[in-house]
Amino acid sequence: MVMVLTGVAVITGCILAFVNHITEKPIAEQKQKTLEDGIKAVMGGGDLNVAKTDTVRQNDANGKELTYIIYQTQDAAKKDLGAAVESTTGGFGGDLKVLVGFDPEGNILGYALLEHAETPGLGAKADNWFQKGQKGDIIGKNPREELQVSKDGGKVDAITASTITSRAFLLAVNNAYKAYKATPIDGESGATKLNK
Repeated sequence: MVMVLTGVAVITGCILAFVNHITEKPIAEQKQKTLEDGIKAVMGGGDLNVAKTDTVRQNDANGKELTYIIYQTQDAAKKDLGAAVESTTGGFGGDLKVLVGFDPEGNILGYALLEHAETPGLGAKADNWFQKGQKGDIIGKNPREELQVSKDGGKVDAITASTITSRAFLLAVNNAYKAYKATPIDGESGATKLNK
């Protein structure tokens, strides 16, 4: 009986390892395509490419180190278009990962929710709530002065019955802006140097 169970466990383990090996590359390719599509979407679409990827580490108000990935973008003529920044904060249900697009002046071009564990029908509305033309519209705003919900004295309408998620989302955007402004730029062109 023990030998049969051991044999089944070994065979099952081998099958799972084989399936994992086969699906590993397609999953990585799909994640990369999703990221590329997300970058284009938050940067306003068009013909652009990621000229450089930077990683910035900053401490939050509690001293916890946070990591931001900054995708510097250029058009076909190598003109700086700004950057898409990945930012993660803790929401109501877990981590809230946002990709925010900024123009060279720091104005918000767009955003995409990459990951979240927020309540369906409430906090999960963040993927649309803050888009252009919606109640909490942040597109075109510059987080130079931190974006805050109206309950905290700010000018952004929080998601109905989901203020914690709204605060977490805006914190992710504000932090993304700070990380974007902390990236080194090329003094000659104003753009980050191309990483070849």
